[in-house]
Amino acid sequence: MKVAPKLIFVFKDSDGLASSISDALLPSPNSSLRRLEEPFELPLERYGIGDCSARGNLAHFIDGNGVYKVSVLIMQTHTPPTLACALNEVLAQVISDEAETVPTLLVPFVASPSEIKCETRTPGKSSKTSIYCMPVGPETSVPGAIFAKTEKTPSPLQIQHEPLACLLHFARVLKLPAIFLFGRKGVSSERGSGDELEVLVEIGELLANTTGLFFSKDKISWNPGKTIRDVEEPWRALYG
Repeated sequence: MKVAPKLIFVFKDSDGLASSISDALLPSPNSSLRRLEEPFELPLERYGIGDCSARGNLAHFIDGNGVYKVSVLIMQTHTPPTLACALNEVLAQVISDEAETVPTLLVPFVASPSEIKCETRTPGKSSKTSIYCMPVGPETSVPGAIFAKTEKTPSPLQIQHEPLACLLHFARVLKLPAIFLFGRKGVSSERGSGDELEVLVEIGELLANTTGLFFSKDKISWNPGKTIRDVEEPWRALYG
């Protein structure tokens, strides 16, 4: 699986985060980059899973010399334990021996307070939203500006979103260079208000500035659902 040195990794969702990120990231005006889209499907038979596969879509931004500059990977989600098998297979392809370099993963996510639990350091802050940045693994080549425009993820941090928790676990185990961007709306606001859209735009523009692309608000297809009830499941202990 060929990807660019900068790989934006998102999970397919019903709210439209993945499609909004993928569709709204475009080549900058007057840029020579072109966009190439392709699906992928990887069998999971070696894990004893024959009735489903790891699948998704890739969008590449390629320059005039055919060099891959940025890739966006949208992965279909699964429930555990299939989720871990599918994610392991996708990451194995991304960092295979055939890859020229190990890409830096940029993982955006817009969370409700029930999906990412952490202490709010500035409860009196006028802004209703916060963008947290959590680097994982070796140092990355991503510009330092991304850290200047985000807050450091407070500790302790509890992730109650299965795909995100699983990806974070693999990034740590495989020592992948990765930056997780958590957009967290204010705990006092109602899900579905304008706060999550504001967070999505902020994250999209941050990704665009980091990758040299353009983020078009007109391409956003955001339809947040209801708040997911907290469910404490034993498998979460595996991800820390």
